Amino acid sequence: MPKSTTKISSAWRRKIHEVIYEADTPVGKAFDVTLLIVIIISVLLVLLESVPALGAKYADEFILAEWIITVFFTIEYILRIISINKPTKYIFSFYGIIDFLSTIPLYLTFFIGGINALLAVRALRLLRVFRILKITRFIGEADKLSKAIKSSLPKILVFLFAVLVISIIMGTIMYLVEGAESGFVSIPVSIYWCIVTLTTVGFGDIAPVTPMGQFLATIIMIMGYGIIAVPTGIVSAEYTTGGKDSDDSDNGKLQIEDPNYRHVNTQVCQNCMARKHQDDAEYCHKCGYSLDV
Repeated sequence: MPKSTTKISSAWRRKIHEVIYEADTPVGKAFDVTLLIVIIISVLLVLLESVPALGAKYADEFILAEWIITVFFTIEYILRIISINKPTKYIFSFYGIIDFLSTIPLYLTFFIGGINALLAVRALRLLRVFRILKITRFIGEADKLSKAIKSSLPKILVFLFAVLVISIIMGTIMYLVEGAESGFVSIPVSIYWCIVTLTTVGFGDIAPVTPMGQFLATIIMIMGYGIIAVPTGIVSAEYTTGGKDSDDSDNGKLQIEDPNYRHVNTQVCQNCMARKHQDDAEYCHKCGYSLDV
């Protein structure tokens, strides 16, 4: 391929990349806002189509609108792939998988009927609003919450195992005390009742009738309040600790007070899909690829 043709192709792909991936440019922001509006319309159409009266009366209109939106998403998905140097970086990324899942359902209706309701998964694409509006603080808080949950996971698993053991023991006792006459026809059914009672859901399909059974049910219900509080306390403690560490680190207040601190934008590397580049950066901080569009 001649060099001139290669340059034109590269410039064309760069322009597409700027429009689709960059939220800091006017064109990029306009595209993302348009995309969000289309996503919202698509989700509303799926919701309205599920209403029997509307679905029967405007069936053809709903199908036409869904296909127009699906074609729009398909073109967008293809352009996202061809505008970056390493397509797999996008295809297997979080947003790439969400974009694929939000596009494919309507095509699957050719093989599986009634699956177009899965188009509601497009609501997940509204997560892009964080990037468009540059709400970096909320993204940071989400990261802190994610880290707190990961740090709390071993403690929560131990706690859940203890709850399971309690449910098995108390369910077995309730089976012996109440018996099939009260609805406790087997130990698994009794364990189900115990878990429902511990979690304070209380479907009411099974209830103890003997004084001893009601006494045990009272104890289980009181324990339920503590069971709700424990995992919440574990995650809250980890979140608070993580918040203090973040505030004391170089990524916290010290960075904001530093006059040399440089703002991080939403620019995405065309080569490796890396984010969080500084405003005056000319090359990707991860792979060194030129960021000049």
